[in-house]
Amino acid sequence: MKGAIAIAVALLLGLPAVPRAEDDPEGPAPLQGVEIDEQLNAQVPLDAVFLDQDGKQVKLADALGKGKPVVLALVYYECPMLCGLVLGGMARGMKESGLELGKDYTALSISFDPREKPAQAFVRQKHYLQSFDKADQKQVWPFWVGEDKEIRKVTDAVGFKYKFDEETKQYAHGAAILVLTPEGRVSRYLYGVEFPGRDLRLAMVEAADGRVGTSFDRFLLTCYRYDPVARRYVPYAMGAVRAGALLVLFGLASTLFVFWRREVKGARR
Repeated sequence: MKGAIAIAVALLLGLPAVPRAEDDPEGPAPLQGVEIDEQLNAQVPLDAVFLDQDGKQVKLADALGKGKPVVLALVYYECPMLCGLVLGGMARGMKESGLELGKDYTALSISFDPREKPAQAFVRQKHYLQSFDKADQKQVWPFWVGEDKEIRKVTDAVGFKYKFDEETKQYAHGAAILVLTPEGRVSRYLYGVEFPGRDLRLAMVEAADGRVGTSFDRFLLTCYRYDPVARRYVPYAMGAVRAGALLVLFGLASTLFVFWRREVKGARR
């Protein structure tokens, strides 16, 4: 029982690994090996082929290479609970980030259930785009389905490991979203079902190498770093020291400038 509870908590929080069978012999066999094995800087397979929400064939490359970071959700649309929580938290985090979907970044949802069809993707996309008031802008957050071989190309590349439970006919999987660089490299994993707007914003600024967001966002990245244990951006001691040093330097320079101006005026008089 304790093992089952630990596994359920691990899946909900998106922990990087679920206890192995040898560690927890009483744990449910279908959940063994379900984990998220981070592959930072890994290149997603640009040639992976899917169907979009309208049944049109697309490649992963079609969603990338536009100079914007991409927020990627690996889910399945008929998931009874966890995937809906992940997508809902992702949408809230994107709204709270202060960045504009379609202008500053794009999003992408890929179903890892090969049984699902474009019609199911269409329903999910319509719901989320309406919440952003972008119902007619399908390209800013496409929802895709695909064959198992193509799905596995993506999930293997990013270390997203899941299993199908024959008894319940559902998938066991972790809870996380990924932020990709405009070129399609894995920049950051964000775990759980709620994604704070600040963390998502910093992750997108980081993924885009400062090409989105403001100068202040880039400044914040010198003061914050992503803590893999806390699974969020936290104040960085050395960054704070550097920021403080810069402020002191700026204050000193301003003071010297004032004294210099007074000296020049005095010399003129």
